Amino acid sequence: MARNKRLFHKGAPLELDILDVAFGGKGIAKVPTDDGDFTVFVPNAIAGQRVRARVSLCKRRHAEARITSVIRRAPEEVEVPYPAIPGAPYITLPLEEQRRLKEHTALDVYRRIGELPEIDTLYEGWVPSPQPFHYRNKMEYSFAAIGRGPDAPPDADFDDGFHLGFKARGTWWAVEDLEADCGLFDTEMENLLPSFRRWCADTGLPAWHAPRREGFFRFLVVRKSLTADTLLINLVTTSHGLSQFDVKALAQWLREKLGARLAGFIHTLNDDTGERVEAREGTSTLIHGEDHVVEQLHGLDFEIRMKSFFQTNPRCAERLYAQVLAYAFEEPLPVVDAPDPVTLDLFCGTGTIAQLLARTGDTPVVGVDLVEQAIADAKLSAERNGLSGLEFHAADVGRFLLEHPEYTGRIGTIVLDPPRSGISPKSLRKVIRLRAKRLVYVSCNPATQARDLVTLREAGYALRKFKLVDQFPHTSHVEAVALLEWEGDGGSAGMVEIADS
Repeated sequence: MARNKRLFHKGAPLELDILDVAFGGKGIAKVPTDDGDFTVFVPNAIAGQRVRARVSLCKRRHAEARITSVIRRAPEEVEVPYPAIPGAPYITLPLEEQRRLKEHTALDVYRRIGELPEIDTLYEGWVPSPQPFHYRNKMEYSFAAIGRGPDAPPDADFDDGFHLGFKARGTWWAVEDLEADCGLFDTEMENLLPSFRRWCADTGLPAWHAPRREGFFRFLVVRKSLTADTLLINLVTTSHGLSQFDVKALAQWLREKLGARLAGFIHTLNDDTGERVEAREGTSTLIHGEDHVVEQLHGLDFEIRMKSFFQTNPRCAERLYAQVLAYAFEEPLPVVDAPDPVTLDLFCGTGTIAQLLARTGDTPVVGVDLVEQAIADAKLSAERNGLSGLEFHAADVGRFLLEHPEYTGRIGTIVLDPPRSGISPKSLRKVIRLRAKRLVYVSCNPATQARDLVTLREAGYALRKFKLVDQFPHTSHVEAVALLEWEGDGGSAGMVEIADS
């Protein structure tokens, strides 16, 4: 094979042996060629498996492929009483094997990308999820006119019909019916799904046909309060056939099945052709009950609506936040030589960490996030919890820091909790310019955190310690909490100062 030609075309079927796993759950397979082994990366694979897959991307030096079925399990895998779903690729791996895999691949990322050969001496250990099963507080199911039942072989052909469950592996247009508890969410709700599917099918209105971009039933989204054990249900349909749909009858059926557990039922219209729950111009109508559930974290109450951002694993989030507080208030506390010291919570979301900081510490806390609805929710929950000494701002973090230079020199601690992409270089330079004494960096992607650690180290911040947190058991995801402290000007601090002038 000439290396200037692509070995596979998109959609090509392969049978692969997974030899190893890289960070993020990308399985590594090799295909022999005349020019040597060609690497294929397979997301959500386990070393030791043999899989069927379809090529999703092919470049000259490597390809990526999505699993369609597992032919042979890895030796470490065990039987579990739950169906195989794409959202839990590691559920057949014992928890200790999952931990070993995530620790090994994450620490390797800090060594390579973060340029931290001494990372083992800074790693303080693993924070497990207190509930390894049934830990999620939100689940999204899809309707589809193309799919297959739960008893069909994993590589069986799809059929035309009325399906409700999760997207089949490697597809965006087909669904595999979920007939029972998948082990991640609410047992009663998921055991009810087959009856719910039949009720909807009996209306005579069609499920969404993704390739044709037509149909009526589209998504079912359920939020759960683990504290109150209640459910908020959102049925998403198009408006095509709405006059034939008795939504109040469905609300009554749900009340009969779920009783007091049904906190609320919402009907959302979405005529957008894209595969997203949220419509650009969709409308939502509260049919029954409340438009929110109430969740409690560390004794604070939070109203969670359908569009609210909130931690998916609340019980593990409590452990995550406890670690943030432990690092933020670790002795000795940062000494700020200013009359009005403050603490910043950047990328604060709905303000959970900011409220915990305000309740625990004795300095004002300022929370900043780009999402206006998240900031509105943060203000409401702070008022609900009777907390003072808090300010919330709906703004881009980088622009906020540029427009509020008065915080320079007044900050003891900054808590950073950016999205998976990490902190943009410009925003990170603005954070550095504030010269906070202490940074607590929460990350849902150790790879981007490791990248940012290089910049912070060059600017004078030293990584003191960090922990990994298992927010999403049975997946490849792992989160990290890191403590950094200001040591003085680094070698490139002058460059950092000049960059955005």
